[in-house]
Amino acid sequence: MHELSLIANLFEIMEEKAAEKNARKITHVVLQVGKLSGVVPELLITAFDMYKKDTIASEGKLEIKEVPLKILCRDCKTEVVKDDFVFICAKCGSSNLKTLSGMELYLEKMELEVD
Repeated sequence: MHELSLIANLFEIMEEKAAEKNARKITHVVLQVGKLSGVVPELLITAFDMYKKDTIASEGKLEIKEVPLKILCRDCKTEVVKDDFVFICAKCGSSNLKTLSGMELYLEKMELEVD
């Protein structure tokens, strides 16, 4: 489960940022997770809940914002949000595509309680 190592890295970043702000708690964390990121959102939440025990985020909640797979056909300039992973333009049949979104995996927001 590589989600656990991702969460471990996330906690390093969160604890560093919380220390910079002299926060005593991390209450809410928002991650953007793309459809093509290779990460299972439910496993991220499970890993977060396991990892947060006895940390500054012990009462924190993880929110996942799923980013859809959006592609652009370079031939006909059609932009489409895909529900599948078939990389062929539905309009012209081209495979000359550019991924516009769906590979994201980043910390969007973190809410803190400070003294």
